[in-house]
Amino acid sequence: MPQFAANLSMMYPDLPFLERFEAAAQDGFKAVEYLFPYAFPAQELAARLKAHGLQQVLFNTPSGGSDSASFTQAWEGGSRGTASVPGREAEFRTGFAQALVYAEALNCPRIHAMVGLRAAGASPEDADTTLVKNLQWAAAEAAKAGRDVLIEPINTRSVPGFHLNRQDHAHRIVEAVGASNVKVQMDLFHCQIVEGDLSAKIAQYLPTGRVGHFQIAEVPHRHEPGTGEVNWQHIFQVIDKVSAECSWDGWIGCEYNPADASAGGTSRGLAWARPYL
Repeated sequence: MPQFAANLSMMYPDLPFLERFEAAAQDGFKAVEYLFPYAFPAQELAARLKAHGLQQVLFNTPSGGSDSASFTQAWEGGSRGTASVPGREAEFRTGFAQALVYAEALNCPRIHAMVGLRAAGASPEDADTTLVKNLQWAAAEAAKAGRDVLIEPINTRSVPGFHLNRQDHAHRIVEAVGASNVKVQMDLFHCQIVEGDLSAKIAQYLPTGRVGHFQIAEVPHRHEPGTGEVNWQHIFQVIDKVSAECSWDGWIGCEYNPADASAGGTSRGLAWARPYL
């Protein structure tokens, strides 16, 4: 049966961030993910996880910057990662090193290395070369701590200009890196918008061993499953079947904006998840 992690950056928007851990646990989640931990002391986040019996299964590298203040400024200023951006290699390494510190404190096995927007004047080949070199460095650093490094294809509607958009491109990058701890973060929301054919894509890529994590959101409006065009019951059955065949035991992050953002709206919108929690 699929294992679901609540994405606390998007779910429970009516609550302050630190109160969302308890809300997720009360709804039956056993794991959480979110975009960034850097605005909070690692010890505070670790205490929330422990208090509510939750696992931290994923978070992102900073989208740019060199310290906690500039990490926030970079995201708010539109930066969406540095891993593929020529000339920002030092920035990527600084952010990744900070992510490793948090991963250690939170016992988090996976770090999403944000690929970023393609730099003005950079060719696709330049961006790929920079991305592969950065990931090779990151893979070696992460391996020392037993962490996986993930890259995520993102659709061009949600983030115009993002360098990585397709599953096949992401898998070519992972193969070029050549490290067993570098994998693809397969977000089915983005995949449906760019490529569709979700069942076939899951069956194609999950058995490769190069898919480290799934994320979901309904299409087209990024709300909870059951509010749009995807047959999620079928998709979850496909993930279950293929997972059993290839012994995949990862997590599915619920990275969606609840259709009802009012108090208690996230919990009321979890009817789709009740059979699995």
